[in-house]
Amino acid sequence: MKKIAKILIIIFTISLFKSGLVFSAGTSSEGDNNSNFYKKGKNLVYRAKKLEKKNKEDKAEKLYLKALDNFEKAYSKNKKNADILNYLGFTLRKTGNFKKAEVFYLKGLELDKGHLGINEYLGELYVKTNRIELAKQRLNVLNGCECEEYEELKKLIENN
Repeated sequence: MKKIAKILIIIFTISLFKSGLVFSAGTSSEGDNNSNFYKKGKNLVYRAKKLEKKNKEDKAEKLYLKALDNFEKAYSKNKKNADILNYLGFTLRKTGNFKKAEVFYLKGLELDKGHLGINEYLGELYVKTNRIELAKQRLNVLNGCECEEYEELKKLIENN
């Protein structure tokens, strides 16, 4: 009988963890919301990129705008996260707001000057706005990382 009770307790505990009813110590609802906004935003960006590959730009832009809203909410809770700033810049750039995108990218670099994503995407923004020398500076920061961000920015610069 004791063995069955232990098994039931284990099953019950596992189901609580899977349902999300049990939280680890130290988490707050604010932190969870911030994380949720960030995760939702990333998921929307992923979906938008897929739509872009299928030449469905209008649908992709709608998802980028939704993602932007999530990243703005995440940023309002945490202004010291370079990844959030990267995605804010990315979604702003994708929706055509280059000036504001640049502001967020630069804020992100203040926190993490070697951030791979920010350096690549800021370089892409510079190419898009015909500031090739600035794009080359971002490429120089990425030089030696042996990463796809370097290769993608290098290819974009060479093709312009």
